[in-house]
Amino acid sequence: MPLRLHNTLTRRIEPLVPINPGNVTFYSCGPTVYDDAHIGNFRSFLAADVLRRWIESPLCELTGSDGSPLPGPRRVTHVMNITDVGHMTDDEDPSGAGEDKMQQAARRLLEAKKSGKLPPEAKIDPSDPYAIAEFYARRFLEDARALGLKVAVEAEKDPTLMPRPTQRIGAMIAMIEQLIARGCAYAVGQPGRQTVYFDVQAFPRYGRLSGNTPDTVRAGAGGRVSDAAQSEKKHPADFMLWKADPAHVMKWPSPWGEGYPGWHIECSVMARERLGDEIDLHSGGEDNIFPHHECEIAQSCCATGREFFARCWFHARHLFVEGAKMSKSKGNFYTARDLFARGVEPAALRLELIRTHYRSNANFTMQGLTDSARMVERWRRFTENATGDPAESQAARDDARAAFTEAMNDDLNVAAAIAEVNKFIGAVPNPSPADADLMRQFDQVLAVLDRPRLRTATTEIGVFVGGLTPDPVVVAKLDERAAARKAKDFARSDAIRDELLKMGYAIKDIAGGKVEVSRA
Repeated sequence: MPLRLHNTLTRRIEPLVPINPGNVTFYSCGPTVYDDAHIGNFRSFLAADVLRRWIESPLCELTGSDGSPLPGPRRVTHVMNITDVGHMTDDEDPSGAGEDKMQQAARRLLEAKKSGKLPPEAKIDPSDPYAIAEFYARRFLEDARALGLKVAVEAEKDPTLMPRPTQRIGAMIAMIEQLIARGCAYAVGQPGRQTVYFDVQAFPRYGRLSGNTPDTVRAGAGGRVSDAAQSEKKHPADFMLWKADPAHVMKWPSPWGEGYPGWHIECSVMARERLGDEIDLHSGGEDNIFPHHECEIAQSCCATGREFFARCWFHARHLFVEGAKMSKSKGNFYTARDLFARGVEPAALRLELIRTHYRSNANFTMQGLTDSARMVERWRRFTENATGDPAESQAARDDARAAFTEAMNDDLNVAAAIAEVNKFIGAVPNPSPADADLMRQFDQVLAVLDRPRLRTATTEIGVFVGGLTPDPVVVAKLDERAAARKAKDFARSDAIRDELLKMGYAIKDIAGGKVEVSRA
């Protein structure tokens, strides 16, 4: 069965039919770099990364325009923006209400600097929005690469894969002028102080993605539309493309006055420049569906004259933490680097964030993170201790390959695919090099085995792996166990092993008379 994905645009699970079978084009809405990315952000980014990796896999089959199967592997050109201007605090107001999130970051960093809480590496001027954006963009890329976000790795050699709006202002102005010339946008206000709006009535399909049709927004859209904000617009749903505002923290000259672009126009321009007028896939979190992605479709289709901007829309649902919405006031708000600082392995965090189906709300828990860390260690041991006979496990490999492929082709069912990986490992007690090779092929998609490992700590008797810090109680038990083994008191030796297991530690005797200690 070829890959079938849920398409938000059609509300159906359907085959992915690429425009160019050899090169799938994929655009993902990335972070706004006014703060460190939290684990909810990364859940969406990593869902897109797994999809991209699966499409590239030799195991993945797509569907041709004539219905014929298209075997892999293939290339995916994946672009993810880094938003550094124009993202306002009131995302849902099409008029661009609120303040730029970079202003919010400046205020927060200034307060931190005054109180002495600014991180030592944050040698930036809080009044310089470009420096703020660069600081958080750099931290995002560090976290993203640690978590295996492939586009972030590729962008080291090809920065055009992760474009920034501040570098594409001229192209945005050109698209806005094009929309005005086609009667799809209009400017209001005095010359030199104008705001440009997109005219949703010029695009009859507005609302097809989200269900928020112009009539819905006219009715009030949940109280978001104020009379004052609508007085200059032709329709309440019309959204901002450019706003002349010489007082804004970041601004550029334009035909309508010195100002800044709207958030939505940025992605349309950057996707078109790097991927073309029509692309195969577009992803984001479900909160991007409206207004952001709805507006992207309208302005892109009107600028290009195409029926589609993206053929398939892929949206990941929300992440909860311990059953509740993330909140700093509740103490359950985590960034990736928060968790890394606590000793969490990037591989464990990645696995925990990808292992729930993308169209289900995920519940992040510390117990789940521990379970994921144990799973990663089990997978590593399987691939690193592969000296068995390949003939003995041929059937298990064939079954695992088919089952993994079926799960991933079924609307990217990562949870089922992971279950098949664990079933395979359980069925092969003495893995062979061929088994390890298959596991690595699976991991080209899941991307956990090659993540940076935490340090190993060593004592005279113990080798503590997975970032574990030697616990004096554990070390004492290892010494006691060594003495019992020397006295041939194997019953006591086994009892100590069981005691350590109850404490959450697994042990394994290794060369040199030492004992490897890992999470159980």
